[in-house]
Amino acid sequence: MKSAGLKGTVSIELVHEAIRAAALRNMDISGVLEIARLDGDLLNAPRARIPAAAYSRMWVALADLMDDEFFGLDSHGLRRGSYALMTRAAVSSENLEHALRRILRFLHATLDDFRGELVRSADEARVILHDGGVLRRLFGYGTWFILVHGLACWLVHRRIPLREMRFRCPPPVDDSHYRTRFCENLKFNAETTHITFASELLDLKIAESPQTVDNFLRAAPANLLVKYRNDSSTGAQVRHRLRSQMPDAWPELETLAQELCVSGTTLQRRLQQEGLSYQRVKDDLRRDIAIDLLSSATLTVAEVAARTGFRETSAFHRAFKKWTGVSPGSYRSSAHTRD
Repeated sequence: MKSAGLKGTVSIELVHEAIRAAALRNMDISGVLEIARLDGDLLNAPRARIPAAAYSRMWVALADLMDDEFFGLDSHGLRRGSYALMTRAAVSSENLEHALRRILRFLHATLDDFRGELVRSADEARVILHDGGVLRRLFGYGTWFILVHGLACWLVHRRIPLREMRFRCPPPVDDSHYRTRFCENLKFNAETTHITFASELLDLKIAESPQTVDNFLRAAPANLLVKYRNDSSTGAQVRHRLRSQMPDAWPELETLAQELCVSGTTLQRRLQQEGLSYQRVKDDLRRDIAIDLLSSATLTVAEVAARTGFRETSAFHRAFKKWTGVSPGSYRSSAHTRD
């Protein structure tokens, strides 16, 4: 079994953040959870994670329920269909800078509490997200940037690598989603909320056309959530190497470093600079493989344990409960209750 097609997992914390506004409005979210195939046991497990595909299904169902593609994070909201209109307006732009300015004008005209500003200097472009001086939820800032950065990447048909990302709000319990989706250089409790990237990228020509918009929108939001990862980071390179092999064949750090043409010390230092260790990368990847197999395959728990590199099923049980807060059997039951 190779896991090259694995799409990753999302922290249950993001699920709670997404459904928060609907719950506060006493909306019945049971249909949303059913469409996403999310069980209450998982929602009550603080360390649980779900497949990115399930989160994508939840995103669409929640937007339909609330008639808001911004999930009640703004006092005005983003009515269903707004993102499609913004995409069609942006795709006819001359270059990325032109497109981003159109996107920011559209969102400013639609939302009341968030306003984006593009500032260009000689070597750096900065998209600042103004919040009217009111500290907003991290999920609000992050969702706004997912919508903007994801569309920008698609328009030029390439990932726009971010140099840094800053948030005015405090850090979450788990910031892995933001590091994976945007960049490793994150900072919280900052003076402004913004992203930066090389200004020369603003001159990129638009690679898409009105004829390709429908395919992009049909794939959304899954293509916004996971497609444009920070593939140039050391952590991403290590994960890519490991995905091509069975977990029980994963190399020692020194062997992997030789494959990447660096010393073991250098590889270790680069991972540490990204807040990672080789062991953590392996554990996270094992966890995501296990969740993927338990969610979609008809394998027994023992077979899943073997495929994730555990020689003893009991050791897999202990590790899985440590990762997610629930046992593999409970997770499987929850994942398949709504199939």
